[in-house]
Amino acid sequence: MLAIRPQLRPMVIPKTRFSVGVCHRRAGKTVGAVQRSLLKALTCELPEARTAYIAPTYGQAKRAAWDYIKSISRPVAAEPPHETELRVTLLNGSRVQLFGADNADSLRGMYFDDVVLDEYADMNPTVWPLVIRPALADRRGSALFIGTPKGRNSFWDIWEKAGSSVDWSRTMLRASETGLIAADELAAARLELTDDQYEQEFECSFDAAIIGSYYGADIQQLDKDKRITAVPHERAVSVDTAWDLGIDDATAVWFFQAIGREIRVIDYYEASNLSLTDTARALLSKPYVYGTHYLPHDVAIRELTSGKARKDTLEGVGIRPIHVGVKADPTDRINAARMMLPRCVFDAVKCKTGLEALRHYRKQWDDKRKAFQQHPYHDWSSHGADAFGEFAVNYRQKIERSNIRRRPNLGTRA
Repeated sequence: MLAIRPQLRPMVIPKTRFSVGVCHRRAGKTVGAVQRSLLKALTCELPEARTAYIAPTYGQAKRAAWDYIKSISRPVAAEPPHETELRVTLLNGSRVQLFGADNADSLRGMYFDDVVLDEYADMNPTVWPLVIRPALADRRGSALFIGTPKGRNSFWDIWEKAGSSVDWSRTMLRASETGLIAADELAAARLELTDDQYEQEFECSFDAAIIGSYYGADIQQLDKDKRITAVPHERAVSVDTAWDLGIDDATAVWFFQAIGREIRVIDYYEASNLSLTDTARALLSKPYVYGTHYLPHDVAIRELTSGKARKDTLEGVGIRPIHVGVKADPTDRINAARMMLPRCVFDAVKCKTGLEALRHYRKQWDDKRKAFQQHPYHDWSSHGADAFGEFAVNYRQKIERSNIRRRPNLGTRA
């Protein structure tokens, strides 16, 4: 096996059950993660040990780590690597396998003795507590969270937790301190990147704005203005909802109360692999008196197999009245959301996951052109961001129509 870099040893061979590694680019964290997964599998005293390397997407896992795993495990592999399942079986019967957090539900029912979550800042924050953590419970498995910061999101929360718990440890590798990248290379990178980009990518700053984020600065401003706080539910005011409907991925729902010019965002709900009926029942179980439910335009399209629209299904279980939104371009939703955000106040606890989605929602990066494209990057954050944009577009149009109706007709002078 390759020698472990001294800078990475606290993460590869930790002294605690859970650990966090914040690493600058090109620090060798992926190789270290693979070394850890193989060592944990080889040294686990429990039968049929299972370790996992998890990246934000299955494709990322394959591109980043599969070649390393095949190469490093060759001397201790019991059989050729399983190319379809991205799995290696070792001489002691243990297995190391690659997964993507974008299909986290496929991990339910599995057990792990160790898990590495690489680029955790890019993952849906519900993956760890709802899927991965339970998979470690019965065999007291361990976990490593590694990556580069993307603002103060769930990775930041884990980093903070690791600083105050006896079961956790943490390591930060800044390029200015590790000596892993030559000084002239760092100087060249600093010239080519913005200050935020350099601080995030090479100096591991959690305070730098997420690169390409649509709403990052807006959410930071709301935080500074203390508009992310405790927001009580006003029982005398109806609650509007805005949805992004998932078929093979998540469904996201925001809950709003408009009081004067202020829009109070009191709750957020997200679920995967639930039927539309189950999602509706989950909403109806909340203690809200609902006003309008804003849904995207395709909710009214009838399915070829059943001849029934999803709008009909929702109305059939009590989600009404439904406002079917206009077909909006992503740019329209983003612009409308930006205009509405300054009027919003968010409940810090109930909207935590939704706020992380808004912070993380960002432009697609074109690696060939080394520039951002004009359309959003589709990942876990898209659902919450699209639902928020759905409300912003349709609520704005509702207000505009109301203003037109209230406008006095002065007529013409004779």
